[in-house]
Amino acid sequence: MRISYIDNLETWRASFLFFIPIKVRFSETDLFGHVNNTSPFIYFEQARIEFLKSKGLFVEEGEVGAIPVVSDLQCDYIQQMYFDQSFRVYVKANHVGKSSIDLHYMVLNDKEEISLTGRGRLVYIDPKTGKTVPLPDEMKTSLI
Repeated sequence: MRISYIDNLETWRASFLFFIPIKVRFSETDLFGHVNNTSPFIYFEQARIEFLKSKGLFVEEGEVGAIPVVSDLQCDYIQQMYFDQSFRVYVKANHVGKSSIDLHYMVLNDKEEISLTGRGRLVYIDPKTGKTVPLPDEMKTSLI
């Protein structure tokens, strides 16, 4: 398995700490019972939000300030997934930039096998201007 954003699979895999459990719902599958190709992005979103909450970085309703916007998102499908299967969706900050965070995702099945990998970038913007804003130092520190 060769994935462009992973240099060493075992080192990469061992670096994840945060995860959420998921169970595939019927509505997330296609006619053949496979997880629809758009569903992993929903799982990534769930994990991303919970990860940011765990770091105290998720913008709550009514708060003013910069907001995270997904600027790109990628998924690599390694194994088929089916209705009613349970998985763990891992997420980590792989790189913290001036105004963005590169997140990586790993989805493991109940046999500890990788079913999906993914990556994406969050860019923090001012909601009024739509322009990027620098990440505060305390945010960078909590993600490293």
